[in-house]
Parts: sequence; structure tokens; C-alpha cells
Amino acid sequence: MGPIAIFEPVGHESLAEAVVAQIEDLIASGVLKQGRKLPSERDLAEMLRVSRPKLREALSVLEERGLVTTQHGEGTFVAALTGQAMMPALLALYERHEPAFFDYLEYRREQEGFAARLAARRATKADKERITEILDENERAWQENDSKASQEADFALHSAIVDASQNATLIHMMASIYELTRKGVFYNRDFLKTIDGTGEKLLQQHLELGRAVIEGDEARAEKAATDHIDFVEKSFRLGLERRRLEAMAEKRRMLSDHHTFRMPQG
Repeated sequence: MGPIAIFEPVGHESLAEAVVAQIEDLIASGVLKQGRKLPSERDLAEMLRVSRPKLREALSVLEERGLVTTQHGEGTFVAALTGQAMMPALLALYERHEPAFFDYLEYRREQEGFAARLAARRATKADKERITEILDENERAWQENDSKASQEADFALHSAIVDASQNATLIHMMASIYELTRKGVFYNRDFLKTIDGTGEKLLQQHLELGRAVIEGDEARAEKAATDHIDFVEKSFRLGLERRRLEAMAEKRRMLSDHHTFRMPQG
């Protein structure tokens, strides 16, 4: 498979500046996200129909502006533009501080509801085709009980809907937020399945969300997005309570088995 043709040939006037402008536009609009590797120098020059010296000149400008980074032997990548959503010390604190998880969900609930509403209004034919493919992958992964594929399809769907919102700020900020979820900082998807049972409820929620966006139903899409986050929150609370009860039950069993404490006689 050849390189993806997201770049267009440029005119002959101010070639380097035209290349810079095109790549900047792709980054600003969220088509090229941080960490994305650009095509090889040869492929990129061919797609843009510019000489390799002019391309290098343009990439040098982009690197000076902090938009791309070049790694020797690896290639050129879109720079870390939004940085880390949180620094390691704060992430570690969040893992130890339960209420922080609910703040995270509150943030996602509002942003994803907003994104879904915009996506239902603005999704293009290409967006809808992408979402349809991801929904098919969600169903296939569930039917085959493939946890890894289910998780990847989950992330892909949320990202595709945010992309379909066509809001560059949402696209860049939520990409950083989703990276936290991908790393399992706040919760593991398998944990939700212990509440759901088979993961079928998660599947149905994703199908409803994707179909509402595809059908252009803004209110339904927003509700599907917020209902999904509400389910995650409810599941997490139920899970915490279950663990608390199990811990207490285990302590009672240990006391009973070892007869540690006895009522005084007489």
C-alpha cells in the first residue's frame, strides 16, 4: 500500500512557503496530530511535486516553528503540540486519589457530548464511512471476544467522532485525554466488562453513538455520548462498592477462621 494522499501538489511560486502553509493547515485542522510520522522525504516531495531541496527548506521552517521534529534514521514527526495532559507526578496522584477519576469523567462527559453533537451536524461522507468501518470492527471484536481489538475499536470510535466534529481544539485536546485512557491511567476497559457481564452493553452504546452521528441526529448523538460516560461512572462506583464489600467479607472470614477474638466468659 502506498502513502496516503492527503497532500496536494503546490504551484511554482514560493514553493517552500506553499509547502509550509499546507502542512501547517493540516496540523491546525487536526488532520495531522502530534506524533504522526510524515511520509518519507521522497514520497512527500513526489506528492507535493516539489524538489527535495525545497521540501527540506520547508521542513526546516516547520521545525524552527516547533511544529515538526526530525529524528535521525526515523523520519519527521508532528511535534508534541499539546504536550502531556498531565505530568507524571499528577498522574500518580490521580491514581491514588479516587475523586480525581470522577472529575476526569465529568470533563469527558461534557466534551464528548459536545463533540457528538457537532459530529452529527458536520460529519462528511468520509467521516461517516470511517465511523461505519469502526462500528463493524466493534461488532466483529465483540463476537470473537477479542479484548484487545475491542479496546482499539473503542478508542478509534471516540477519536473518529471527535475528528468528525471538525473542531481543531477539540481534536487536539481530546487526543491527549484519550492517551491517558489508552494507557489505563484511570480505568481498564476489562474492569467495565466485569460490571457489564459480556461487554454487550458497551457494544450497544457504541453502536447507538456511531449510528446517531451517521444519521445526523444531533440530540440523539449527544445523549448517546453522555449516557455512555454515565454508564462508565455508574459501573466504576458499583465496582468500588463491590471491592469494599468483598474486602470486609474477607476480613470477617479471616476472623472467623482464626478465632482471633472471643467474647469474655461469665
